[in-house]
Amino acid sequence: MISVVTPAHNEERFIHKCLESVRRAACSVTEPVEHIVVLNRCTDRTAEIAESFGAKLVVEDARNLSRIRNAGAAAATGDVLITIDADSWMSNNMLAAVREYLDSGKFIGGGVQMYPERLSLGIVCSVAVILPYLIWSGISAGMFWCLKKDFEAIGGFDERLTSVEDVDFGQRLKRHGKKLRKRYGTIHKAHLVTSCRKFDEFGDWCFARRPWEAYNIIRGKKESVDRFFYDVRS
Repeated sequence: MISVVTPAHNEERFIHKCLESVRRAACSVTEPVEHIVVLNRCTDRTAEIAESFGAKLVVEDARNLSRIRNAGAAAATGDVLITIDADSWMSNNMLAAVREYLDSGKFIGGGVQMYPERLSLGIVCSVAVILPYLIWSGISAGMFWCLKKDFEAIGGFDERLTSVEDVDFGQRLKRHGKKLRKRYGTIHKAHLVTSCRKFDEFGDWCFARRPWEAYNIIRGKKESVDRFFYDVRS
């Protein structure tokens, strides 16, 4: 079985597209697929929408994405674990690609090829501000995939971190893979599209005009992390 985990804080504007993409991708595999939506301080119709797709609901109200994702993983019953954000959607062949990569025995897990739903000069310049950090991390992200036993072996997401927990997870998964002589992979035959809602809210030039804000988030400065992740408008 494949388990897909999605953290969700007031996601009624986006989660339908995410859920629908997973349902379509499930048609490309022969095994069951469960979608676990972790409700985080939701006051809108997120739970109702998720239930309409048959998703398993978990509640975790901590202002900590690591804890939220770990709560979903704890409820997962599949041998394959995938994390995808509520404002992202996968291509129809994504789950088949994940299964193919893992069944090859060559990969410990990894990330995916990811595209923004739109582009602008401001977005390109803002991304350029954090590009050195992304290159330094040495991992692809967007949507993580691995066997649940390997997720558990590295302790899941580090709940001491309130930001860049995804980069930390990818780096630890990569190191774990080296011990098992497996590679950290990036799926290119399938892709992920993610919304630009952060740019819609804070402006396409947000990091280009305030580069220190990006680095405050990377360093886990509470005020910046809360403003960008945990206190965003629904």
